[in-house]
Amino acid sequence: MKIAIATKNLGKLKEFQELAKNTQYEFFPIPANIESLPPETGKTFYENALIKAKFISDTLEVPAIGDDSGLEVDILNGEPGIYSARYADSGQDRDNCLKLLENLKAIKDPQRTARFKCCLVGFYKGKIIKSFGSLDGEISTEFKGENGFGYDPIFITKSGFHLAELKKEEKNLISHRSAAFTKLLKEIPKLIC
Repeated sequence: MKIAIATKNLGKLKEFQELAKNTQYEFFPIPANIESLPPETGKTFYENALIKAKFISDTLEVPAIGDDSGLEVDILNGEPGIYSARYADSGQDRDNCLKLLENLKAIKDPQRTARFKCCLVGFYKGKIIKSFGSLDGEISTEFKGENGFGYDPIFITKSGFHLAELKKEEKNLISHRSAAFTKLLKEIPKLIC
């Protein structure tokens, strides 16, 4: 069974393809002729993931999985949250990280606690499945590591490493997306039966 991954984010797409290697499903990226996804007008990760999944499923007439994920920083009342990918004006990963570090510059440990959250939603012919995952840690004061994307270079895991320092196999053992994906795999039969 082919299932579309409703994302234009190359970092997320690579993670999905890695996570899906040993599954019975064939996950594929959306075609290049779909130049953009609908605006993320939802108020939650779930609502935004559903918008993407439904749009791609209806457009391609196949099951689709939408992902909405982001970083929540406790001292900032959950910011950047659903706005994680467009926190800075440019929406570029480095600029998003720099804005977050600027907003936290007066905050010392242990008040820099944060978590990555992921919501995955599968949609097909009106059927909906969903799953959630999270990864707790804290925000660093500096960039470290060459791997990953988004806020990975400034996110310190419970093991003390920045997420961007981990190899993809190591990250996939603990990541919020991996946790959500593992749960969603169990629900997929309900979507395609």
